[in-house]
Formats: sequence, C-alpha cells, structure tokens
Amino acid sequence: MLKWIESTGKSEEAAIEAALQKLGMDRDEVSVEVLERAKSGFLGIGSCPAKVKVTYEAPDEPETPAPVEEVPAAPVAEPVKEEKPAPVVEAEAPAAAPAQGEKAEQIDAFLTGLLSHMGAAAKPVIKMDENGTYQVELVGQDLGGLIGRRGETLDAIQQLTGYAVNHGQSKRVRIHVDAEGYRAKREESLIRLAHKVAGKVVKYRRNVTLEPMNAYERHVIHTALQDTPDVTTYSIGTEPNRRTVVAYSRGEHR
Repeated sequence: MLKWIESTGKSEEAAIEAALQKLGMDRDEVSVEVLERAKSGFLGIGSCPAKVKVTYEAPDEPETPAPVEEVPAAPVAEPVKEEKPAPVVEAEAPAAAPAQGEKAEQIDAFLTGLLSHMGAAAKPVIKMDENGTYQVELVGQDLGGLIGRRGETLDAIQQLTGYAVNHGQSKRVRIHVDAEGYRAKREESLIRLAHKVAGKVVKYRRNVTLEPMNAYERHVIHTALQDTPDVTTYSIGTEPNRRTVVAYSRGEHR
C-alpha cells in the first residue's frame, strides 16, 4: 500500500534527506512532491523552511510476500546519497569489498533463481560500498533484455530483490542492481537532456513537460537544474506516469 510522510528542512534536499533517514529508504524508492520551497527572507526575517511530501510503498505485513504481479506498482527508484549506483560500481569497483554474510547470500540466491527463471545467461557479482549498500552488477553477454526500455526491467529486478530480502525485516538493507553500466549512462543522458531543455525554456520563456520518468530519474533532472538561473522544476501526475516540468521562473530567486 502507498503511504506518505511530510518533512521539512532548510532546503528541499535537506527535507528529502530527513525523510529518507526517517524511513530508512533510498531516493529511488520514493516519490517526492515539493509542497513549499525554502525562503531565506530578509536578514533572516520572514524565512521559512522547505516542506516536502514523500510517498513510498509499504508492504502489508499481515500478508504473505506479494506475488510478482503486484510489485511493479511500487515506485521504483534510487537513493539521495546512494542514488548513483552505476558510478560507484563502475568507478570504484576495484576498491569495493566483495560482499559476504547472510544478506549477500540471500541476494545471490534470489537473483540466481530469478535470472534462471528468466532464461538469462547472467550471474550477480555482489560487492558492498563504503556506505553499506549492496552494489550488484549483473555480468554476462547481451544483457539488453535485462535492462529493458529506459531501464524498466532492471528497475523491476532491483525492486523485487529489495522486497525479497527486506520483507518482514526491521532493518532494511539497500540494494542497487546494474548491468553494463546502464545507470551511469542513463544519468549522463538525463543531465544532458535537462540542460538542453532548460536552455529552450529560458530562450522561449515556455514551460516544458518531460516524458514520464521514475522517481530516481526525476530526481536527476531536479538536481541537475537546481542552480540554473530563471529555471525551476516540479513534478505532476501520478505513478507510473508522473512527469517533471521544467518551468521558466521569470527571474525569481529559488
């Protein structure tokens, strides 16, 4: 079931981070709506904190683990500090330690079974980064089918793995799944798109609504443009068709 909490902070990012810490979740597991933007006021007078609404998928504890068909309805998506799994795997893999222990074994067993069931010739390589996040790289040949359109299949695999390992546990572990460095490439593409669209918004002074994206991808757009003059961003719609709007702010201070 979907639940939500409201959180405040000195900035939108601080409010989001406070909510994520309270929930013990990553940025890609929630959907964020900015209710009030932070205002600095004049000499500290009239200032007010940012306020956000964070929506997340909470399993119904009395029930047995949800069947596969229910899981795709959960918001997908990535982590504020740990939300860049691909760069960690690609750039820091040599320094990351191979993951060991019960959780690593559970992740390996679940993914091995899932990949076999999908008929995929791939195997999971599991490491743990300095933040305690399990970084899983699917290794094999021709993994495009595991990635899917705009990473949708990869997101579903990540969501299923997290649900299987964390279900019924009081302490959640963070799991990021990648294949062929897709997430880093996708993030770079989104950042280029964000700046290109922002240029058009400022030039023509017209808002642009982007294609539907998951929570993590929307966050990449928000972060990429958070310091861009004369531009602001916000999200509209409901999952899975929630979209980011890049808007002309008419010179307003953000």
